[in-house]
Amino acid sequence: MFDYAQPLQRLIEELKRIPGIGAKTAQRIAFYILGLPQEDAERLAESIRTAKKQVFYCSVCNNITHVDPCPLCADGQRDPETLCIVEEPFNISSIEKTGIYNGRYHVLLGTLAPLRGIGPEELRLEKVVERVEKGRFKEIIIATNPTAEGEATALYLARILKDHGVRLTRLAMGLPVGSDLDFADQVTIRKSLEGRTELKE
Repeated sequence: MFDYAQPLQRLIEELKRIPGIGAKTAQRIAFYILGLPQEDAERLAESIRTAKKQVFYCSVCNNITHVDPCPLCADGQRDPETLCIVEEPFNISSIEKTGIYNGRYHVLLGTLAPLRGIGPEELRLEKVVERVEKGRFKEIIIATNPTAEGEATALYLARILKDHGVRLTRLAMGLPVGSDLDFADQVTIRKSLEGRTELKE
């Protein structure tokens, strides 16, 4: 079996650890990086180092940010009566691109997955409850992905928030079941937001 030079092989192995990157894609990216001029490669490496040092989670909503609170939480023009709960920070971008949602966000940083040891404590769901109790939200949109884990998380959130006097809605199933919110186009997400339905336990 053919082996690349050890430094190149290590780069390929590290790239393969990125979700969605398989062996062939990792190999192509590694060779692309090797083909870059030295200053471009250094700039890429420096941008990774800088992002790791300067980017963190917002203390209010868990979005990724370099200032606290994040710009979305600090924006006084956003609707304080609507809260959209998503799984990951990159889901916010997908919803923002539709141009029709102007409320607040809360990022769970995952979903309930008991087989992987991820329960309510790991997702810090008490932070969501505390935020709802302190806020003046009238509607909470649960925008978890339409996967088994996303559905289980949505049902659990409905259970713990049902007695807080807020309207609970779920994105309409214009999103294909088993897919990821980040891969949906803006039209699909727009239709899902417009057609959201009441969430019942």
